[in-house]
Amino acid sequence: MMKDGIMKALVTGSEGFAGKYLVNELITNGYSVVGADLSETAITRYVDLLDTIQTKKIIDEEKPDCIFHLVALADVGKSWKNPQLTVELNVVAAINVLEAVRQTMGNKTRIVVIGSSDQYGKLGNNGLSVTEDMDMKPVTPYAIAKRAQEEISRLYANNYGLQICMTRSFNHGGAGQKTGFLIPDFANGIVKVERGDQRELLVGNLAARRDFTHIKDIVRAYRLIAEKGVSGEVYNVGSGQTHSVQEILNLMKERALCEIPVRQDPSRMRPSDTPVVCCNHDKLTHATGWEPQYSLSDILEDTLTYYRSID
Repeated sequence: MMKDGIMKALVTGSEGFAGKYLVNELITNGYSVVGADLSETAITRYVDLLDTIQTKKIIDEEKPDCIFHLVALADVGKSWKNPQLTVELNVVAAINVLEAVRQTMGNKTRIVVIGSSDQYGKLGNNGLSVTEDMDMKPVTPYAIAKRAQEEISRLYANNYGLQICMTRSFNHGGAGQKTGFLIPDFANGIVKVERGDQRELLVGNLAARRDFTHIKDIVRAYRLIAEKGVSGEVYNVGSGQTHSVQEILNLMKERALCEIPVRQDPSRMRPSDTPVVCCNHDKLTHATGWEPQYSLSDILEDTLTYYRSID
């Protein structure tokens, strides 16, 4: 609990991509932070959130003022291969956290549950400005699980009075993001061509336009939602600007250390049902004052620098 005016935060998934950035964001802003993940560090405790006893134990012992629930299986492709694990990590783990808070802390703890813009599903022309009141039509196991997590969270807020805010976070990136996502896949491929490990960069559909936000802006939004968000509400988190995949590819090729031959791979050519997806973050900005501070160029530079640093 708060001691000498210092807020204690529990970050689940603290060793993941966003988790590490969030821990740094919180510490920089004066929080005391404890992590929960499947590894142990100076800050992070080993906790399997699918184990109800372990989950209740850490919340009972740490008594956090706020919890940021980031644990998830975030790879859409893997969600098709293992839908059961996807549901367990995205839904069951969240239920275990919420139930533990209900039993031990009640409404004394603020909770931010991280969701995904994938919950919106096929948007068509509505993707030009995606607002929180739009219908959700998730079309992947991952997106369905994230929607279920949000509905469960809303249930606990409305029926048990827990202080819960939810996000629908759009694409984000930066140093440390693993492959399996557009920008790190491009960065990894470019670095391999630079090193002579492969001759060309394979790409898929280059026409789609998507909203990309620097991970540092994303985690700052999470902190501000915990501090200023309204319980029971969901907030879109994204930059409000879109870039085509072709534009991103061109910008990254300009930053390459050599010529990057590009070849479209038919196996990667998946047509997009939503040609453009742009986050409307008016609700988040109105509630917290949040605005993005980093540009797409910052994301690309940081990601390329990161992959060049890997042996």
